[in-house]
Amino acid sequence: MRAAPLLLLTAFTLAACGETATLSVDKGQGANPELPAPKKTPLPTVKVADATGWPAGERPTAARGLKVTAFAAGLDHPRWLYVLPNGDVLVAESNAPPKPKDNKGIRGLVMGLVMKKAGAATKSANRITLLRDADGDGHAEVRSTFLTGLMSPFGMALTNGRLYIANADAVVSVPYANGDLKASAAPVRLTDLPGGPINHHWTKSLMASKDGRFLYAGIGSNSNVGENGLNVEKDRAAILEIDIATGQRKVFASGLRNPVGMDWNPATGELWVAVNERDEIGSDLVPDYMTSVRRGGFYGWPWSYYGPHIDERVQPPNPDRVSKAIRPDYALGPHTASLGLAFYTADALPQYKGGVFVGQHGSWNRNPPSGYKVIFVPFNGDQPSGPPQDVLTGFLKDGKARGRPVGVAVDAHGAILVADDVGNIIWRVAK
Repeated sequence: MRAAPLLLLTAFTLAACGETATLSVDKGQGANPELPAPKKTPLPTVKVADATGWPAGERPTAARGLKVTAFAAGLDHPRWLYVLPNGDVLVAESNAPPKPKDNKGIRGLVMGLVMKKAGAATKSANRITLLRDADGDGHAEVRSTFLTGLMSPFGMALTNGRLYIANADAVVSVPYANGDLKASAAPVRLTDLPGGPINHHWTKSLMASKDGRFLYAGIGSNSNVGENGLNVEKDRAAILEIDIATGQRKVFASGLRNPVGMDWNPATGELWVAVNERDEIGSDLVPDYMTSVRRGGFYGWPWSYYGPHIDERVQPPNPDRVSKAIRPDYALGPHTASLGLAFYTADALPQYKGGVFVGQHGSWNRNPPSGYKVIFVPFNGDQPSGPPQDVLTGFLKDGKARGRPVGVAVDAHGAILVADDVGNIIWRVAK
Protein backbone atom coordinates (compact mmCIF):
# COMPACT_ATOMS: atom_id res chain seq x y z
CA MET A 1 0.00 0.00 0.00
CA ARG A 2 2.89 2.39 0.69
CA ALA A 3 3.89 2.24 -2.98
CA ALA A 4 0.64 3.79 -4.19
CA PRO A 5 1.27 7.35 -2.90
CA LEU A 6 4.82 7.20 -4.23
CA LEU A 7 3.55 6.17 -7.65
CA LEU A 8 1.01 8.96 -7.57
CA LEU A 9 3.65 11.52 -6.63
CA THR A 10 5.88 10.19 -9.41
CA ALA A 11 3.04 10.65 -11.88
CA PHE A 12 2.52 14.23 -10.77
CA THR A 13 6.26 14.90 -10.96
CA LEU A 14 6.31 13.62 -14.53
CA ALA A 15 3.38 15.89 -15.34
CA ALA A 16 5.36 18.81 -13.99
CA CYS A 17 8.32 17.91 -16.18
CA GLY A 18 6.04 17.85 -19.22
CA GLU A 19 4.61 21.34 -18.66
CA THR A 20 6.84 24.33 -18.14
CA ALA A 21 6.44 28.08 -18.12
CA THR A 22 6.83 29.86 -21.44
CA LEU A 23 6.99 33.31 -19.83
CA SER A 24 9.35 34.68 -17.19
CA VAL A 25 7.78 35.61 -13.86
CA ASP A 26 8.17 39.34 -14.56
CA LYS A 27 5.86 39.01 -17.57
CA GLY A 28 3.12 38.10 -15.11
CA GLN A 29 3.71 41.14 -12.93
CA GLY A 30 2.61 44.74 -12.99
CA ALA A 31 -0.48 46.61 -14.08
CA ASN A 32 -0.72 44.79 -17.42
CA PRO A 33 0.50 41.19 -17.04
CA GLU A 34 0.69 38.84 -19.99
CA LEU A 35 -2.06 36.21 -19.86
CA PRO A 36 -1.38 33.39 -22.33
CA ALA A 37 -3.93 30.74 -23.25
CA PRO A 38 -4.62 28.18 -20.51
CA LYS A 39 -2.78 24.86 -20.73
CA LYS A 40 -4.77 21.69 -20.33
CA THR A 41 -2.71 18.78 -19.01
CA PRO A 42 -3.70 15.25 -17.91
CA LEU A 43 -2.35 15.98 -14.44
CA PRO A 44 -1.73 19.29 -12.65
CA THR A 45 1.78 20.71 -12.59
CA VAL A 46 3.57 19.85 -9.35
CA LYS A 47 7.06 21.19 -8.68
CA VAL A 48 7.68 21.02 -4.96
CA ALA A 49 10.81 22.33 -3.27
CA ASP A 50 11.92 20.16 -0.35
CA ALA A 51 11.63 22.12 2.90
CA THR A 52 15.02 21.80 4.58
CA GLY A 53 15.42 24.79 6.90
CA TRP A 54 18.50 27.00 7.15
CA PRO A 55 21.98 25.51 7.54
CA ALA A 56 23.80 26.81 10.60
CA GLY A 57 25.08 30.34 10.09
CA GLU A 58 23.13 31.02 6.89
CA ARG A 59 20.36 33.51 6.33
CA PRO A 60 18.47 35.22 3.50
CA THR A 61 20.07 37.89 1.33
CA ALA A 62 18.87 41.46 1.84
CA ALA A 63 18.79 44.17 -0.81
CA ARG A 64 21.80 46.47 -1.18
CA GLY A 65 22.12 48.81 1.79
CA LEU A 66 20.11 46.56 4.11
CA LYS A 67 21.04 43.81 6.53
CA VAL A 68 19.04 40.87 7.84
CA THR A 69 19.19 39.39 11.32
CA ALA A 70 17.11 36.89 13.27
CA PHE A 71 14.64 38.76 15.47
CA ALA A 72 13.53 35.44 16.99
CA ALA A 73 14.31 31.79 16.20
CA GLY A 74 13.13 28.37 17.34
CA LEU A 75 9.44 29.11 16.76
CA ASP A 76 6.82 26.56 15.68
CA HIS A 77 5.60 27.32 12.16
CA PRO A 78 5.24 31.11 12.56
CA ARG A 79 2.72 32.35 10.02
CA TRP A 80 1.47 35.82 10.86
CA LEU A 81 2.69 38.92 12.69
CA TYR A 82 1.12 41.81 14.52
CA VAL A 83 3.02 44.75 16.04
CA LEU A 84 1.43 46.16 19.19
CA PRO A 85 1.49 49.90 20.01
CA ASN A 86 4.34 49.48 22.54
CA GLY A 87 6.49 47.65 19.97
CA ASP A 88 5.89 44.11 21.21
CA VAL A 89 5.34 41.63 18.38
CA LEU A 90 2.67 38.93 18.36
CA VAL A 91 3.31 35.81 16.30
CA ALA A 92 0.62 33.32 15.28
CA GLU A 93 2.29 29.90 15.47
CA SER A 94 -0.21 27.96 13.44
CA ASN A 95 -0.99 25.43 10.76
CA ALA A 96 -4.04 23.87 9.17
CA PRO A 97 -6.81 22.46 11.35
CA PRO A 98 -8.27 18.97 10.76
CA LYS A 99 -10.07 19.00 7.39
CA PRO A 100 -11.58 15.51 7.02
CA LYS A 101 -13.43 16.23 3.77
CA ASP A 102 -10.81 18.31 1.95
CA ASN A 103 -9.09 16.60 -1.00
CA LYS A 104 -10.34 13.09 -0.29
CA GLY A 105 -9.33 10.05 -2.35
CA ILE A 106 -6.38 10.02 -4.74
CA ARG A 107 -6.19 13.80 -4.85
CA GLY A 108 -6.03 13.89 -1.09
CA LEU A 109 -3.20 11.38 -0.98
CA VAL A 110 -1.17 13.39 -3.45
CA MET A 111 -1.88 16.72 -1.78
CA GLY A 112 -0.89 15.29 1.57
CA LEU A 113 2.47 14.25 0.14
CA VAL A 114 2.92 17.63 -1.50
CA MET A 115 2.20 19.53 1.72
CA LYS A 116 4.57 17.30 3.70
CA LYS A 117 7.33 17.85 1.17
CA ALA A 118 6.74 21.61 1.27
CA GLY A 119 6.92 21.74 5.07
CA ALA A 120 3.21 22.52 5.46
CA ALA A 121 2.03 19.34 7.20
CA THR A 122 3.19 20.00 10.76
CA LYS A 123 0.72 19.90 13.63
CA SER A 124 -0.62 23.32 14.56
CA ALA A 125 0.74 24.84 17.77
CA ASN A 126 -2.49 26.86 18.05
CA ARG A 127 -0.62 29.57 19.93
CA ILE A 128 -0.03 33.31 19.96
CA THR A 129 3.48 34.16 21.21
CA LEU A 130 4.61 37.62 22.31
CA LEU A 131 8.14 38.78 21.50
CA ARG A 132 9.75 41.82 23.14
CA ASP A 133 12.96 43.60 22.21
CA ALA A 134 13.32 45.61 25.41
CA ASP A 135 16.85 46.89 24.77
CA GLY A 136 16.28 47.82 21.10
CA ASP A 137 19.11 45.70 19.68
CA GLY A 138 16.94 44.08 17.01
CA HIS A 139 16.64 40.76 18.84
CA ALA A 140 13.72 39.69 21.03
CA GLU A 141 15.16 38.68 24.38
CA VAL A 142 11.70 38.26 25.96
CA ARG A 143 9.38 35.49 24.76
CA SER A 144 6.03 34.86 26.39
CA THR A 145 3.13 32.57 25.57
CA PHE A 146 0.35 35.13 25.16
CA LEU A 147 -2.55 32.79 24.38
CA THR A 148 -3.08 29.08 23.73
CA GLY A 149 -5.99 26.75 23.04
CA LEU A 150 -6.89 28.42 19.75
CA MET A 151 -7.93 26.78 16.48
CA SER A 152 -5.38 27.50 13.75
CA PRO A 153 -5.11 31.22 14.58
CA PHE A 154 -3.95 33.61 11.88
CA GLY A 155 -5.03 37.25 11.62
CA MET A 156 -4.89 39.62 14.62
CA ALA A 157 -6.17 43.14 15.20
CA LEU A 158 -6.16 45.40 18.28
CA THR A 159 -8.89 47.96 18.76
CA ASN A 160 -10.85 49.42 21.68
CA GLY A 161 -8.76 47.62 24.27
CA ARG A 162 -9.33 44.14 22.90
CA LEU A 163 -7.18 41.89 20.76
CA TYR A 164 -9.19 40.13 18.07
CA ILE A 165 -7.91 36.85 16.65
CA ALA A 166 -9.17 35.08 13.53
CA ASN A 167 -9.29 31.36 14.18
CA ALA A 168 -10.01 29.00 11.30
CA ASP A 169 -13.69 28.99 12.25
CA ALA A 170 -14.40 32.14 14.29
CA VAL A 171 -13.22 35.54 15.46
CA VAL A 172 -12.47 35.61 19.19
CA SER A 173 -11.12 38.34 21.43
CA VAL A 174 -9.32 38.91 24.72
CA PRO A 175 -8.70 42.11 26.70
CA TYR A 176 -5.34 43.77 26.16
CA ALA A 177 -3.58 46.43 28.21
CA ASN A 178 -0.30 48.04 27.22
CA GLY A 179 2.61 45.82 28.26
CA ASP A 180 0.64 42.63 28.83
CA LEU A 181 2.79 39.53 28.40
CA LYS A 182 -0.16 37.14 28.40
CA ALA A 183 -3.90 37.34 27.96
CA SER A 184 -5.70 38.12 31.20
CA ALA A 185 -8.92 36.28 30.32
CA ALA A 186 -10.21 33.44 28.20
CA PRO A 187 -11.19 34.23 24.59
CA VAL A 188 -14.73 35.38 23.89
CA ARG A 189 -16.32 34.53 20.54
CA LEU A 190 -17.46 37.51 18.48
CA THR A 191 -18.72 35.74 15.36
CA ASP A 192 -18.41 32.50 13.45
CA LEU A 193 -16.39 32.35 10.24
CA PRO A 194 -16.81 29.87 7.38
CA GLY A 195 -15.04 26.68 8.47
CA GLY A 196 -16.33 23.14 8.46
CA PRO A 197 -14.94 19.78 7.35
CA ILE A 198 -13.51 21.05 4.04
CA ASN A 199 -12.05 24.46 5.07
CA HIS A 200 -9.80 24.30 2.01
CA HIS A 201 -8.24 27.74 2.50
CA TRP A 202 -8.14 27.80 6.28
CA THR A 203 -6.18 31.01 6.95
CA LYS A 204 -8.39 33.89 8.00
CA SER A 205 -6.75 37.32 7.92
CA LEU A 206 -8.02 40.29 9.91
CA MET A 207 -7.92 44.10 9.84
CA ALA A 208 -9.65 46.70 11.99
CA SER A 209 -11.17 49.87 10.60
CA LYS A 210 -9.53 53.11 11.61
CA ASP A 211 -12.57 54.13 13.69
CA GLY A 212 -12.65 50.81 15.54
CA ARG A 213 -16.21 49.95 14.47
CA PHE A 214 -15.52 47.11 12.06
CA LEU A 215 -13.25 44.17 11.40
CA TYR A 216 -12.45 42.91 7.92
CA ALA A 217 -11.77 39.18 7.53
CA GLY A 218 -10.22 37.61 4.44
CA ILE A 219 -11.86 34.24 3.72
CA GLY A 220 -10.47 31.91 1.06
CA SER A 221 -12.48 29.60 -1.18
CA ASN A 222 -13.36 26.00 -0.33
CA SER A 223 -11.89 24.73 -3.60
CA ASN A 224 -9.70 25.63 -6.56
CA VAL A 225 -12.49 26.64 -8.95
CA GLY A 226 -15.73 25.51 -7.35
CA GLU A 227 -15.25 21.77 -7.88
CA ASN A 228 -16.75 21.05 -4.46
CA GLY A 229 -19.98 22.78 -5.44
CA LEU A 230 -20.91 26.41 -4.92
CA ASN A 231 -23.16 25.50 -2.01
CA VAL A 232 -20.01 25.13 0.17
CA GLU A 233 -18.71 28.56 -0.89
CA LYS A 234 -21.15 30.73 1.07
CA ASP A 235 -19.33 33.83 2.37
CA ARG A 236 -16.07 32.44 0.98
CA ALA A 237 -13.66 33.84 -1.61
CA ALA A 238 -14.57 37.12 0.02
CA ILE A 239 -13.72 39.82 2.51
CA LEU A 240 -16.31 39.99 5.27
CA GLU A 241 -17.17 43.13 7.21
CA ILE A 242 -17.90 42.42 10.88
CA ASP A 243 -19.68 44.88 13.17
CA ILE A 244 -17.70 44.76 16.43
CA ALA A 245 -20.65 45.95 18.52
CA THR A 246 -23.03 43.21 17.37
CA GLY A 247 -20.88 40.50 15.76
CA GLN A 248 -23.05 40.67 12.66
CA ARG A 249 -21.21 40.18 9.40
CA LYS A 250 -21.80 40.79 5.71
CA VAL A 251 -19.85 40.43 2.49
CA PHE A 252 -17.75 43.52 1.77
CA ALA A 253 -16.26 42.23 -1.54
CA SER A 254 -16.39 38.87 -3.31
CA GLY A 255 -14.84 36.83 -6.12
CA LEU A 256 -11.41 36.91 -4.42
CA ARG A 257 -10.18 33.31 -4.48
CA ASN A 258 -7.93 33.54 -1.43
CA PRO A 259 -7.58 37.06 0.01
CA VAL A 260 -4.86 37.05 2.66
CA GLY A 261 -2.65 40.05 3.59
CA MET A 262 -4.61 43.30 4.01
CA ASP A 263 -3.63 46.87 4.84
CA TRP A 264 -4.89 50.42 4.50
CA ASN A 265 -3.27 52.55 1.81
CA PRO A 266 -1.93 55.53 3.79
CA ALA A 267 -2.43 57.90 0.86
CA THR A 268 -6.09 57.10 0.18
CA GLY A 269 -7.47 55.12 3.11
CA GLU A 270 -8.49 52.32 0.74
CA LEU A 271 -8.26 48.70 1.79
CA TRP A 272 -5.72 46.70 -0.23
CA VAL A 273 -5.36 42.92 -0.29
CA ALA A 274 -3.02 40.26 -1.66
CA VAL A 275 -4.90 37.44 -3.41
CA ASN A 276 -3.85 33.92 -4.41
CA GLU A 277 -5.39 33.05 -7.74
CA ARG A 278 -6.38 29.67 -9.20
CA ASP A 279 -4.26 26.67 -10.21
CA GLU A 280 -4.10 23.85 -12.74
CA ILE A 281 -4.17 25.76 -16.04
CA GLY A 282 -0.42 25.96 -16.48
CA SER A 283 2.70 27.48 -15.01
CA ASP A 284 1.97 30.91 -16.52
CA LEU A 285 -1.57 31.23 -15.15
CA VAL A 286 -2.98 32.79 -13.16
CA PRO A 287 -0.93 35.64 -11.64
CA ASP A 288 -1.52 36.27 -7.98
CA TYR A 289 -2.29 39.92 -7.44
CA MET A 290 -2.86 42.79 -5.07
CA THR A 291 -5.70 45.22 -5.50
CA SER A 292 -7.67 47.97 -3.88
CA VAL A 293 -11.00 46.62 -2.70
CA ARG A 294 -14.28 48.29 -3.55
CA ARG A 295 -17.28 47.88 -1.30
CA GLY A 296 -19.64 45.49 -3.12
CA GLY A 297 -16.99 44.73 -5.73
CA PHE A 298 -16.82 41.35 -7.49
CA TYR A 299 -13.42 40.13 -8.72
CA GLY A 300 -14.31 37.12 -10.87
CA TRP A 301 -13.82 33.90 -8.92
CA PRO A 302 -14.71 31.24 -9.88
CA TRP A 303 -16.10 32.08 -13.32
CA SER A 304 -13.32 34.35 -14.53
CA TYR A 305 -9.86 35.60 -13.71
CA TYR A 306 -8.16 38.96 -14.11
CA GLY A 307 -11.42 40.62 -15.00
CA PRO A 308 -13.26 39.05 -17.94
CA HIS A 309 -10.99 36.04 -18.71
CA ILE A 310 -13.41 33.12 -18.55
CA ASP A 311 -12.41 29.88 -16.85
CA GLU A 312 -14.13 27.23 -18.96
CA ARG A 313 -13.74 24.60 -16.25
CA VAL A 314 -16.50 26.26 -14.21
CA GLN A 315 -19.91 25.02 -15.22
CA PRO A 316 -22.49 26.32 -15.74
CA PRO A 317 -20.99 29.63 -16.92
CA ASN A 318 -22.23 32.90 -15.50
CA PRO A 319 -21.78 35.65 -18.12
CA ASP A 320 -23.72 38.20 -16.08
CA ARG A 321 -21.32 37.90 -13.15
CA VAL A 322 -18.29 37.90 -15.46
CA SER A 323 -19.46 41.14 -17.03
CA LYS A 324 -19.21 42.75 -13.58
CA ALA A 325 -15.78 41.35 -12.69
CA ILE A 326 -13.29 44.04 -11.64
CA ARG A 327 -9.79 43.83 -13.05
CA PRO A 328 -7.18 43.77 -10.25
CA ASP A 329 -4.75 46.67 -9.90
CA TYR A 330 -1.40 44.86 -9.95
CA ALA A 331 -0.16 41.35 -10.73
CA LEU A 332 2.43 39.71 -8.47
CA GLY A 333 3.49 36.81 -10.69
CA PRO A 334 1.95 33.37 -11.34
CA HIS A 335 1.82 30.95 -8.41
CA THR A 336 4.06 33.10 -6.21
CA ALA A 337 1.71 32.48 -3.24
CA SER A 338 1.79 36.15 -2.28
CA LEU A 339 0.48 36.21 1.30
CA GLY A 340 1.85 39.03 3.44
CA LEU A 341 1.14 42.67 2.56
CA ALA A 342 2.19 45.78 4.49
CA PHE A 343 2.36 49.43 3.47
CA TYR A 344 5.46 51.25 4.68
CA THR A 345 4.78 54.48 6.54
CA ALA A 346 7.90 54.74 8.74
CA ASP A 347 10.94 57.00 8.18
CA ALA A 348 13.80 54.57 8.84
CA LEU A 349 13.91 53.35 5.23
CA PRO A 350 12.88 56.42 3.22
CA GLN A 351 13.40 54.69 -0.13
CA TYR A 352 10.36 52.56 0.67
CA LYS A 353 8.03 55.25 2.02
CA GLY A 354 4.47 54.88 0.77
CA GLY A 355 4.99 51.58 -1.01
CA VAL A 356 4.09 48.04 -0.04
CA PHE A 357 6.02 44.95 1.02
CA VAL A 358 4.74 41.54 -0.09
CA GLY A 359 5.75 38.17 1.34
CA GLN A 360 5.77 35.49 -1.38
CA HIS A 361 5.52 32.05 0.20
CA GLY A 362 6.60 30.32 -3.01
CA SER A 363 5.03 28.05 -5.59
CA TRP A 364 4.50 24.31 -5.51
CA ASN A 365 2.78 24.17 -8.89
CA ARG A 366 4.95 26.13 -11.28
CA ASN A 367 7.85 24.80 -13.34
CA PRO A 368 10.27 26.46 -12.69
CA PRO A 369 9.32 27.69 -9.20
CA SER A 370 8.32 31.28 -8.46
CA GLY A 371 8.15 33.41 -5.33
CA TYR A 372 10.21 32.43 -2.27
CA LYS A 373 11.10 36.05 -1.56
CA VAL A 374 9.93 39.35 -0.13
CA ILE A 375 9.38 42.08 -2.68
CA PHE A 376 8.61 45.79 -2.57
CA VAL A 377 6.25 47.60 -4.93
CA PRO A 378 6.60 51.42 -5.08
CA PHE A 379 3.43 53.53 -5.02
CA ASN A 380 2.59 56.98 -6.21
CA GLY A 381 -0.35 57.79 -3.98
CA ASP A 382 -3.24 55.53 -4.90
CA GLN A 383 -1.51 53.17 -7.36
CA PRO A 384 1.69 51.16 -7.84
CA SER A 385 4.26 53.15 -9.82
CA GLY A 386 6.92 50.68 -10.90
CA PRO A 387 8.11 47.08 -11.13
CA PRO A 388 8.66 44.92 -8.03
CA GLN A 389 12.02 45.14 -6.26
CA ASP A 390 13.63 42.24 -4.43
CA VAL A 391 14.07 42.96 -0.71
CA LEU A 392 14.81 39.53 0.76
CA THR A 393 15.88 36.54 -1.32
CA GLY A 394 17.82 33.29 -0.95
CA PHE A 395 14.98 31.24 0.53
CA LEU A 396 15.20 28.83 -2.42
CA LYS A 397 18.62 27.37 -3.28
CA ASP A 398 19.45 24.37 -5.45
CA GLY A 399 15.81 23.40 -5.50
CA LYS A 400 15.59 23.34 -1.70
CA ALA A 401 13.37 25.63 0.37
CA ARG A 402 15.53 26.79 3.25
CA GLY A 403 12.70 29.05 4.31
CA ARG A 404 9.33 30.32 3.12
CA PRO A 405 8.25 33.90 3.90
CA VAL A 406 4.65 34.46 4.96
CA GLY A 407 3.53 37.46 7.01
CA VAL A 408 5.32 40.81 6.85
CA ALA A 409 5.09 43.73 9.27
CA VAL A 410 6.88 46.95 10.16
CA ASP A 411 8.28 47.14 13.69
CA ALA A 412 8.37 50.13 16.03
CA HIS A 413 11.79 51.21 14.67
CA GLY A 414 10.77 51.03 11.01
CA ALA A 415 12.47 47.70 10.29
CA ILE A 416 10.72 44.98 8.28
CA LEU A 417 9.76 41.76 10.05
CA VAL A 418 9.21 38.58 8.05
CA ALA A 419 7.70 35.33 9.35
CA ASP A 420 9.50 32.29 7.91
CA ASP A 421 7.39 29.19 8.57
CA VAL A 422 9.97 26.68 7.30
CA GLY A 423 12.99 28.26 8.97
CA ASN A 424 10.84 28.84 12.10
CA ILE A 425 12.41 32.29 12.35
CA ILE A 426 11.26 35.89 12.35
CA TRP A 427 13.74 37.79 10.19
CA ARG A 428 14.38 41.52 10.69
CA VAL A 429 15.50 43.71 7.78
CA ALA A 430 16.99 47.11 8.55
CA LYS A 431 19.85 49.44 7.58
